[in-house]
Amino acid sequence: MAPQIVRVMIVVAAGCWLLQPGFGQGRGGATSSGGSTGTGSTGSTGTGSTGSTGSIGTKPSLPNTTTNPTNPSNTPQPSGVPQPIFISGRVLMEDGNPPDESVTIERVCGGSTRAEGYTDSKGYFGIHLGQTQGVIQDASELGSDRAYGDPANGSSGQRSSLGGGPLGGGANSEMRLMNCDLQARLAGYRSQLVSLANHRAMDNPDIGTILLHRMSPTEGTTVSTASLMAPKEAKRAFDKGMEAAKKKKWDEAAKDFQKAVELYPGYATAWYELGRLQMASAPDSARISFECAMKADPKYAAPYVELAAIEVQAKKWKEVAQITDRAIRLDSFDYPELFFFNAAANYYLKNSEVAEKNVRLAVKLDNQHRYPQSEYLLGLILAQRHDFAAAAEELRAYLKLAPDAEDAATAKQKLDQIEKITAEGGAPAPKQDQ
Repeated sequence: MAPQIVRVMIVVAAGCWLLQPGFGQGRGGATSSGGSTGTGSTGSTGTGSTGSTGSIGTKPSLPNTTTNPTNPSNTPQPSGVPQPIFISGRVLMEDGNPPDESVTIERVCGGSTRAEGYTDSKGYFGIHLGQTQGVIQDASELGSDRAYGDPANGSSGQRSSLGGGPLGGGANSEMRLMNCDLQARLAGYRSQLVSLANHRAMDNPDIGTILLHRMSPTEGTTVSTASLMAPKEAKRAFDKGMEAAKKKKWDEAAKDFQKAVELYPGYATAWYELGRLQMASAPDSARISFECAMKADPKYAAPYVELAAIEVQAKKWKEVAQITDRAIRLDSFDYPELFFFNAAANYYLKNSEVAEKNVRLAVKLDNQHRYPQSEYLLGLILAQRHDFAAAAEELRAYLKLAPDAEDAATAKQKLDQIEKITAEGGAPAPKQDQ
């Protein structure tokens, strides 16, 4: 998770408990009607990033199905022989239904795509990575040497059971997945990405649910199309800035991005990267840079996410709600943190119904559990309306996902309060509409 997003989570978490006086007071105690948002920091657990491509859905347990291949034996294989890595999961549409047709499951490594298998009639799949007998490859995939190693990157190009790297066993073969994601491919739809980094042969094979989103010509983009028209000199400055940023030479990177936008004021991506560098030390300058990026390319969704994060830190909840409302219209799929920010803002603004709706969407889209604070906030919303059983379930989920978070002890305290209320026969949960 990007550092600025971690800081935002801490701001939201800190504000939440300050606005919860009298929470769970005595038998059947009610929460304060002026409650606030609140979710814990994920500085110790989050691994996602914002402002680029999304990699985000819920992760229900995969039920037993006879259509899935059998999980490979845990019997250790001889040293030097790559162990097959089994992956299982399910593909669903955003409405929760399985696709009407079989969907191709693809592995994407360093920009190279390789078909690995297909879903069954209910959307389930089970594949051994690299064992693609009977899998039809697209022409673009068949023509890609990178699928079997890239000599320019130090790979031998020798085909292996995993593809995307030289032959080798044990940890070396598993390291080839560090830059790999899994996705579903269906014409007319965009897939979530599920990272395969650190996934080993002996790990739980279930990667959860991959959601498919129907593409629309009116949506925003995760890549700035306006930036593609930048002149060569501006692109050269931008590329130089990106290289400097990779080496953590922040001052040099900022100068290069500044040069890029001077040469081409419509360079939305350069404005965005400049703003990201400015966030920690100069949030006002960062705000201007993100606004310039949005002006240069109104459909480029990434700067909206970062601008919303700045406004959360400033506790400007009306601005957060406005920015995230606009961003969600551009991209309602790739950035679950937008729904979390919007839910937090509406909770502070006492629009609890909107807050609950959007935090549930954040939980649904976050299939990698990068923002477990959404579970935390949902628990608080449910507790506020005395649905204590459901609130306790969400808080337990948060503590399971982020046991080492900075506010885990506080979350545990709130969970204990809820459980005590329930044990003492506190107010029953309200009936839900059928």
